Amino acid sequence: DDEYKELYAKISEDEEKVEKELENLLSRNLHLETKVRNIVKVLPNLEIISSDSKQLMEMISFASTLAENVSYKVRKLDTARARVSECQQRVHDLLDLQLCCDGVQMSMTNGDFEKAAAHIHRYLSMDQRLLEKTADDVNQDSVAVNNSISLLQEAANKLRDILTVKFNEAVADEDIASVERFFKLFPLLNMHDYGLEKFSLFLSTKVKSSSKKNLKSALETSSSDKRAGVLYADVLTLLFEGIARIIEVHQPLVETYYGPGKLLKLITNLQDECDNQSKIILNDFWRHRQLARLTNIVREKNRSSTPTVKLDPKDLDQLLGEITIMHSRYNLYLRFLRRKVAGDTGGNEQDKSNNEEALNELEGKLKSSELCRLMQELLGEYLLLEHYYMEESVKKAIGMDTCEPGSPISSMVDDVFFIVKKCIRRASGTANIDGVCAVINNACGVLETEMCTTLLNTMKQGFPSGYLDLTQAYNVVMQGRLQTNDTEHTKTIFIAHINNTEIGADYVNTLVTSLAGEVVCYTELEKRKLESCLAGLSSVSAAMGSAQELGMHQLRNTAVKPRIATWLDTFLTLSHTLTEEEFSSYEANEPFLRSFVGNIDNLLSEFKLSLTPTNYDNLVSIVATEVNQQFEKVIMKTEFNRLGGLALDKEVRALVSYLSKATSWSVRDKFARITQIATILNMERVSEISDYWGTSPLPWRLTPNDVKKVMKLRVDFPSEEISRLKL
Repeated sequence: DDEYKELYAKISEDEEKVEKELENLLSRNLHLETKVRNIVKVLPNLEIISSDSKQLMEMISFASTLAENVSYKVRKLDTARARVSECQQRVHDLLDLQLCCDGVQMSMTNGDFEKAAAHIHRYLSMDQRLLEKTADDVNQDSVAVNNSISLLQEAANKLRDILTVKFNEAVADEDIASVERFFKLFPLLNMHDYGLEKFSLFLSTKVKSSSKKNLKSALETSSSDKRAGVLYADVLTLLFEGIARIIEVHQPLVETYYGPGKLLKLITNLQDECDNQSKIILNDFWRHRQLARLTNIVREKNRSSTPTVKLDPKDLDQLLGEITIMHSRYNLYLRFLRRKVAGDTGGNEQDKSNNEEALNELEGKLKSSELCRLMQELLGEYLLLEHYYMEESVKKAIGMDTCEPGSPISSMVDDVFFIVKKCIRRASGTANIDGVCAVINNACGVLETEMCTTLLNTMKQGFPSGYLDLTQAYNVVMQGRLQTNDTEHTKTIFIAHINNTEIGADYVNTLVTSLAGEVVCYTELEKRKLESCLAGLSSVSAAMGSAQELGMHQLRNTAVKPRIATWLDTFLTLSHTLTEEEFSSYEANEPFLRSFVGNIDNLLSEFKLSLTPTNYDNLVSIVATEVNQQFEKVIMKTEFNRLGGLALDKEVRALVSYLSKATSWSVRDKFARITQIATILNMERVSEISDYWGTSPLPWRLTPNDVKKVMKLRVDFPSEEISRLKL
């Protein structure tokens, strides 16, 4: 029975599965019927598409076969045309060969070298192997062709010899027209390099002759001539201009008859002669300008603190200017050569690639040239002398420092920066960015070691403790009687040097801006070099700022702090536990505020005329800070009642108002603590602090302990209430 039950259960389970599957299939019946109906609708269209596709396939197959047939025929036609063209070319070559053979003999007999060279050129452009093969192909005797080839080859060699002799004769006779005539014929005989070599040697003799003549003329120039100071720069300039003119004039000739890319050969040969002539000029320059003697004096001075010979920097001014002109013309000449070689190119990619190689070859030639070595050596000596000139001139300007009446600064600022700008601008005239950067770095060092150190030393000495009257000192300056009183002189110098630090920092920033726009940079690398050097001048501004800060600190310790302490002592002598009657009298007479503000006003007035606006604002800020700090200490030593606190509150407000008007800077923030102290002392009750504490838009500068200490200054505030305060 159990076995039957199991079978029954299994059959029942299978039956349920079958029923579910059947139901599932039946449920999809409607969906399937819809699909079938759609397919039935589409069937006619599919038959049409199938028919069209077959038709299209047949058309494409036909077109492909037709195209293949046409393409095959076109290829055969191209091959045939190429063969016909080659055949025609061979025939033309055979005909031209005979014409050239006949023509060259007649032309050479008549002395018509142009036509002879043209015939030879036509022959040389032919392929001799193809000529002989052509003769064999047409079953002709190749002897005639070989005879023509031999005759033309012999004529070519003979014509080369004749042109060489004629060219040399023209050079010897200095017959420029004939020189150029035969120069044009060399490339027709495949003598490109030879022609360029001989022609450039001829032009080099012209350069040599002209340079010697110019140097001789310069040496005969009177010392009183206005160009006497730059004679050698003029001679070197004439050398460069002469070579540039030769290249400019003959470039079209070279390009037309020798093709693009051949100018470099001419330039390199001319550069060899330029090296020779520039060496002669520069050696003469060194000798006549005694450059070695001057540089030795400077080097000895740099090595020894007590040199035997002293060189006046004024004596170097003209020499430095002449060297600058030399370098300027030299760099202009190099840029001209690079531009000419860069422009000597054809239009295709191969020509451009060759042009890059030519530029690299030119750079190698220029860098290894004697001219480059001489100019680099001269640049080194120039930088040595320029540094000496700048350093000694700056020292002299500082040593002659004076305070002109009516000027807030001393003479050193304008004089020193005039010298520095002059040296840097002169260096920029060399058009050598490395030289310019070297002079800028030297200027940075000189400004720091000489000017900034001098100003810092003045600040370290401090403001004379004997103090003012600075009004009197200013009047002395205005009247030009500066040396009548050493103390007044020291005070005036101190104030002028504080102003120098500010104006000097401004001058540095102006110098950086102007140089960034004036110095010409030809590459991005040069621009980055210049920017890096100019950024180094920020150290000078920083040194000026340090000296200015020290100077104001010295003023604070000597002229401000002691005076304010003395003036505030008056506050301690006055009672601030006032009755109504005493308060009225106090308010009417202002026994403290009137004298205190008057003293501060006198102090500021005495400096206002002599300090620059920025330094004056700095001084007002220092006074405000010192008043705030010392006044707070005095207040904390005083007892107040309600009316005394009210009087103090009015005094603080009046004081803040006065100092705010004295400067363009905000000083209210400096008085935040003392203002809050006055507010607390002006309260009627201890509990009133809750109306202020934590509700003010400005943060409280007083801590809870500070507040309680201030409250204890009020004699009428109970200590118990103050102690119970929770802030």
